[in-house]
Amino acid sequence: SIASADMDLNQLEAFLTAQTKKQGGITSDQAAVIAKFWKNHRSNIHESLINQSRWDNILKNMNWRVDLKSQLRHVDQINTPVAIVEMEVGKNGQ
Repeated sequence: SIASADMDLNQLEAFLTAQTKKQGGITSDQAAVIAKFWKNHRSNIHESLINQSRWDNILKNMNWRVDLKSQLRHVDQINTPVAIVEMEVGKNGQ
């Protein structure tokens, strides 16, 4: 819960206090150890979760444009905008 919410120190303190008051929860000493661990390793844990949630491919390049239709069978469809998007996907790190 702490890692997925990427809790700041105030949120962490409130969360751990609630856990110590819960029936069958953690002790004050355990809460202190968890808080110290989170303070020391928060950025590494957060970065690891982000890396695990990424797809194998990444977006390398993107081009887009908006065209207006100028010649159609039906007059009511002229000047209708059309978006064209081109995305280049590649492997992470290549």
